[in-house]
Amino acid sequence: MPADPNANYTNSALRFGDVDPYPQRLVGEFIGTVVSNHWVNDEYKHVILKVHPQALKAYAGQMFHLLCPSPDGAEVWMRRPMSVYRVDKDAGHVEFLYKCEGRGTRGMSMLAPGDDFNITGPLGHGFKLDLSWRYIVVLGRGVGLATLAPLSQLAAENKVGVTAILSARNPGVVMSKDLFEGLGAKTITVFDSDGSSTVENVGKILEDLIAEKKADAFFTCGSNRLLTLMQRLGKKHDIPGQVAMEQIMVCGFGACYVCMRTFEAGGQRVLRRVCRDGPVFNMQEAVGW
Repeated sequence: MPADPNANYTNSALRFGDVDPYPQRLVGEFIGTVVSNHWVNDEYKHVILKVHPQALKAYAGQMFHLLCPSPDGAEVWMRRPMSVYRVDKDAGHVEFLYKCEGRGTRGMSMLAPGDDFNITGPLGHGFKLDLSWRYIVVLGRGVGLATLAPLSQLAAENKVGVTAILSARNPGVVMSKDLFEGLGAKTITVFDSDGSSTVENVGKILEDLIAEKKADAFFTCGSNRLLTLMQRLGKKHDIPGQVAMEQIMVCGFGACYVCMRTFEAGGQRVLRRVCRDGPVFNMQEAVGW
């Protein structure tokens, strides 16, 4: 039988330069080559992979399932889900920004230039950008900023203005500021260390942007309290929004149901799979982490 052009084939891992026997596929297994893997601060690293062109189809908010090497000789049983930080189609690179805290990410931190790294994806549903919007606001904290970064890349490509509010414990761990600004976004940094990251202060910043008509849509990731704030202001001012949810996953494509979360839709509580139905959802339907 002829191959189904709509099927997602992952039966063979592709390296850069390989001919893909199923070019219509939406998802694949790839062997990326590490270009660099360096620390951006005391907690986070930034890895760049040279990948097969099919992997470059990833768009803002989607993720890959990473087969992390072992940091200690014992097997790492499950792949790790990770949102795309950046896609550089000209260079053929996919990039990830990650915090080193568990065995999987500690194993990732040991990757050196030239090493192979097995990734599967792109998976899930990412952000949707309405081209009638003139200005959007992204609000993130910690590694959530990595998830939001490619949204600013998408906005820049479509001439949509971006204000990025970057929240962190202190200036030493704020991330992605240079990337956002390099894409033309206006950045506002808020920190726990000086009290500027309080819900009250961030709420005032958002209210000011709304008054200036620079908030046609809200996007967030990485903080339950910031999600709740954007939900409240979005409902008050009738501003649409999207949230990228973080959740433990096993399979990454909806078969195991480990990543189920509760949402509110049509006045009812419903269960959805973060990996397959998301990881990006309507902000007003998200219950939170």
